[in-house]
Amino acid sequence: MTPLILLADEKKSAAVTDWSARIGWLVGLALFVALVYWLMREGWKWRGTLQGDLPELPSAPDDPGAVRLTMSGRYHGSTTAGQWLDRIVARGLGSRSRVELTLTDAGLEVVRPGATDFFIPAGALREALLGKGIAGKVLTEGGLLVVTWQHGDKLIDSGFRSDQAAEHTEWVGAINSMIKTTSTEGAER
Repeated sequence: MTPLILLADEKKSAAVTDWSARIGWLVGLALFVALVYWLMREGWKWRGTLQGDLPELPSAPDDPGAVRLTMSGRYHGSTTAGQWLDRIVARGLGSRSRVELTLTDAGLEVVRPGATDFFIPAGALREALLGKGIAGKVLTEGGLLVVTWQHGDKLIDSGFRSDQAAEHTEWVGAINSMIKTTSTEGAER
């Protein structure tokens, strides 16, 4: 019995929490997270400054012509053509948003609630294809409508995803046939 009595006599109280050390670690962690977010924001702004030579985005004409197709979905961003990780952030092209696309005889109207709307004239359209990714968004093969267009002296890829992905094929065909028609008309002149 003696060993049990000895064990009972050696009881110790629970360790007291050192609140100052805990609070210090939490404040340090919060400052570190804030620093990382601030550096990311500064990097985004610096990228916009580097791309400052991008001209103003065109707006839709008063009479865009007959509507060929419409689509609602998401705008996932724009990149330098052929470089799917080189995001363009200047002129609001880096902001993801909902989108309403309208293809007319005059070009492609991109209406983005909460972001800058823009218009891609028919003469600036270069290609449309089904892709699987654009900076920051990767989908299954054919899950993204990628429209290549000329803006100033820069070729740009813009990525769109329809609410009904089956529409993508129809859009690729319509845009590419429109490009062929525009380039044929230009060759005849």
